[in-house]
Amino acid sequence: MSDLILIAGTIVTMDAQHPRASAVAVSDGKIVAVGTLAECAEVLPGARVVDSGVPVLMPGFVDPHSHPFLSGLATQLPALSIAPWKAPTWGEVLSIFSQAMAEHDADAPLLFNGFDALLHGKPAPTAADLDAIFGDRVAVVVDNSGHACSFTSALVRSRGWDANPPADPVGGSFARDAEGALTGISFEIPANTAVLGPVLQQLGGNPLGSAAEYYALMARAGITSTSDMTFSGDLAPAYEALAAMPSSPLRVSLWEVSTAPAPGAKATFAAGEERLVKQGVKLWTDGSPWIGNIAISFPCIASDATKRAGIHPATAGGASAMNYSREQVNATLDACAPLGWQMSFHANGDLAIDFALDAYERALAEHGLLGTDHRWRIEHAGAGRRDQFERAAHLGVHVSLAPFQYYYWGDLLDGEMFAPEHGSRWQAFADAVDAGVVVSLHNDGSVSPPTPILNVQTATTRRTSSGRIHSPNQAISVDAALKAHTIDAARTLHREHLVGSIAVGKLADFVELSADPYAVTPRYLDERVKVLGTWVDGSRIELPEFLAAAHASDPAPHAHHAARGHTGHGC
Repeated sequence: MSDLILIAGTIVTMDAQHPRASAVAVSDGKIVAVGTLAECAEVLPGARVVDSGVPVLMPGFVDPHSHPFLSGLATQLPALSIAPWKAPTWGEVLSIFSQAMAEHDADAPLLFNGFDALLHGKPAPTAADLDAIFGDRVAVVVDNSGHACSFTSALVRSRGWDANPPADPVGGSFARDAEGALTGISFEIPANTAVLGPVLQQLGGNPLGSAAEYYALMARAGITSTSDMTFSGDLAPAYEALAAMPSSPLRVSLWEVSTAPAPGAKATFAAGEERLVKQGVKLWTDGSPWIGNIAISFPCIASDATKRAGIHPATAGGASAMNYSREQVNATLDACAPLGWQMSFHANGDLAIDFALDAYERALAEHGLLGTDHRWRIEHAGAGRRDQFERAAHLGVHVSLAPFQYYYWGDLLDGEMFAPEHGSRWQAFADAVDAGVVVSLHNDGSVSPPTPILNVQTATTRRTSSGRIHSPNQAISVDAALKAHTIDAARTLHREHLVGSIAVGKLADFVELSADPYAVTPRYLDERVKVLGTWVDGSRIELPEFLAAAHASDPAPHAHHAARGHTGHGC
């Protein structure tokens, strides 16, 4: 790895002590000088000078909450995406269905991922609905949340389920008619796996190739560091294989699911901790707003939108949406906290956030961690309030917010799902920042595509995908939003000593941009600031080289993961 000095029109360092530069010197993949060309040449004499030719160089974006491997399986071939950002209307979904039928043999199964009843404007399709489209062929449509699948009568017949319907597995279920026959919808991982397993075996494909395509999607969005918030030990070989490939574009921090046999077990990786590191343990206090199982103190509204999504206001929300008892959470925290793991709680509703903060405060006190730099986390916090963010800051808890929830669903949240006093301020960016909590921004693949620049635009403008604005007082500055996708996101990952800013001693991970985000009117950020490329370890990422290696790899060792990408990553 040769020494080089990289120059650009301007270098936005995200380092408060030295915010701008025109050159950065790199040796052995690390930054050794930042400043002018002359200053860098003095530190690294004789180094090759590389003019990037780009207007702006920044530290690579950090997405602190994602699921890159499973997102690849869910969104890339052989699955076909019908997610609302790819097919915003039901008419466009039907076009994808028609094209797939025309391009595939009649006896080949079809798999589609990304249906959303709220955004597509239709209830989840039954077998009768899908039969009218697909006729006698096997087809499966997976909900964008991963919590449900719809399937044709041909699939039912192919399994013999018309004559002998399967029993509901533990933790899952099948929709049935009055006589007990399947109606073509399954719910939750065990039942979804029963539907999808044989389909995925027949489709084949290379899980590493699919995952690599999602890595590439993240890299094209300018991301160089991310996380897997639903890691389990059996995924380690796949992550090792991707990390070892030429021009591998991502560093990945791993949070093991609390339901794993030994979530507190240590993990080491041949790739080294700079590339792969197990950082913590993840739990889920509640579920998803889009299917009505979040723990909230306020009611859902009875509207056409909630009716389409199967959300029943009389039963949705409330404390019954909690996934754990206090005793169960306490047991997990007591087992993992003494081992030094960074804990993470998925929590969308306000009751779920209170539950998480209560559990954290008890465990932090019990294990002598109050006042320490533990950086335990709360994920999403859609309905978070100012007082909750202040409490999180007091406890040293970091909050990772989800701009995509507001951008895609904000118009529905405000007045169709919840009363305006709750729905309009969903993802309260300003309350979180003003409370002094460390805030990061994320996309949560595959629930939404990786879009750091759009996240910054959303947090600074409060504009939804339709252009409407709700609670503009919850907008934050461009600087705060960029920090939340660079240095503050790195802090949440415990990686700010390595990434998140361009500073001496850090890894040479950069994103090339077409324009300075500080100089663009915020509402036009996503339109005018384009990602031109990324660098990792001081080398420009060549995605064709990476993808070629992944697709040429042996799929056999990883084939057993195929169904997991379509049966719910847990958010």
